[in-house]
Amino acid sequence: MTTRVTLFEDIFEVGALNPEGKKFDRVNRIQAIGTTFDCSLLLDTNSEIYPIWENDKLTMVLASTLNLDGTPDDHRTYNPSNNTPSMADNFEYVMHGRVFNMEYKGDGIVAISASFGGLLMLLTGDQRHLSNVHPDMRLYVLLKKD
Repeated sequence: MTTRVTLFEDIFEVGALNPEGKKFDRVNRIQAIGTTFDCSLLLDTNSEIYPIWENDKLTMVLASTLNLDGTPDDHRTYNPSNNTPSMADNFEYVMHGRVFNMEYKGDGIVAISASFGGLLMLLTGDQRHLSNVHPDMRLYVLLKKD
């Protein structure tokens, strides 16, 4: 069985930063809408190492592995100094985490909640576009500015 590397990909336009107020010093919560699949995204990022501003456009990929050949990661170790090419090479900001909740909202809409070491993501959209993401799945979120 072949592992699907890219689980979801879209370009998001940031509409607001910290829509419910700033909660932590080095964390921003971005609120964004996907330009292709019209998914809504709330995503916490480390604003100190990767600043994002309103109206920025970001390519976001959800991936099951960083290995370009699709081989599964062990999800415990990452060594960026081993010089092996990976998906991370093409992105500016990468987080690893786990899906902790999937809620079916009706009318084909699903809300996916994931945690990346305490930084949270809520991705809501048509389940046809998010069908490769499953409950309790370990995954990567990869971002780059367009």
